[in-house]
Amino acid sequence: MILEFFAAMAAVAAAPQGAGQGPANYDDATNWLCRPDREDACAADLSSTIVAADGKLTPAQFRLAKDAAVDCFYVYPTISLDQSPNSDLVPGLEEQAVIANQFARFGEVCRTFAPMYRQVTIPALRSGMAGAPMPGIDRELGYADVLAAWRHYLARDNKGRGVILIGHSQGSGVLKRLIAEQIDGKPDQARIIGAYLIGTNLLVPNEKTVGGDFKSLPICTQAGEVGCAISYVSFRSNVPPPAKTRFGRTDAPGMQVACVNPAAVGEDRAATVKSYLGNRPAISSSQLPPKPWVAGKAVSTPFVQTPGLLTAACTTEGSARYLKVTVNAVPGDPRTDEISGDVINDGQPAADWGLHVIDVNLAMGDLLDVARAQSRAYLARR
Repeated sequence: MILEFFAAMAAVAAAPQGAGQGPANYDDATNWLCRPDREDACAADLSSTIVAADGKLTPAQFRLAKDAAVDCFYVYPTISLDQSPNSDLVPGLEEQAVIANQFARFGEVCRTFAPMYRQVTIPALRSGMAGAPMPGIDRELGYADVLAAWRHYLARDNKGRGVILIGHSQGSGVLKRLIAEQIDGKPDQARIIGAYLIGTNLLVPNEKTVGGDFKSLPICTQAGEVGCAISYVSFRSNVPPPAKTRFGRTDAPGMQVACVNPAAVGEDRAATVKSYLGNRPAISSSQLPPKPWVAGKAVSTPFVQTPGLLTAACTTEGSARYLKVTVNAVPGDPRTDEISGDVINDGQPAADWGLHVIDVNLAMGDLLDVARAQSRAYLARR
């Protein structure tokens, strides 16, 4: 699920990389999952049920912003179930589902833009993890598509508006490269309200906010700070990153993995997170379906809010830097004490992935709060 993993496979990949394909054509509206002012993947049902600590269920409706003054540009994680090394440009149920889970709710704050791109697929990931890299993986193709979509957006849609970049996992890896090569230290950096690069190792110098992966775009130190990055990788409090982990550690001298908690930006204290957890069967065998939220009560909405159930804190343990997530199991609380969010490998949770599946969902409400605060500050400055 991460671009960096496939880069590590380069030495053993047998097939030549780069098939010479050009980037996708983003004049073609079918190559966008989301664009403003149309019915598309971002028009998903986002209704939720608030499950209180006493077991009371309260419905909550999603409200799309009217005349949003800012934009959001999203690159989704490894989600394609296409059986090829790179996906096609035809959205499947999985691409539509991840839009609902991770991005469409940002329509409360901004106009939403989400391109399809020919990413490395889940079958290719599994093949590589099994030690048999799938021939023909083209790691440049997905980036070329996203770069083309970004340039199309700037030329046709931006019109001087501020924009929030949002990605997860492979999508965050692609956006990291886009920022480093096209935005960081360049005129377009002035357009960036914030960059939410979640589920990836964003490197910064130890005890500093800038100077690692990005030379001038810093990590955020307060909720209303403009032009900075929110980044974290999440792990259960009782299952920290192992010694050999995909996330949370780096061997780069003098560097650490960035951790910015959307619920307590710039602080390492534990804070309650505002989650929007999924309440639908899993699309992939890489994740488990949710447990019943309250014994004896059915919840029918696609999302669930669980106030006070989860707390999170940016934590440094040895060489690991990560978002430590705690489930607050309270005696007498009728809600579940178990949440799904682990990557499942051979039927077992993979400790080195942490809570990768719900990195975004577990703090969605807080990310929206940060987006609102940053947007207000950006618009006031303009």
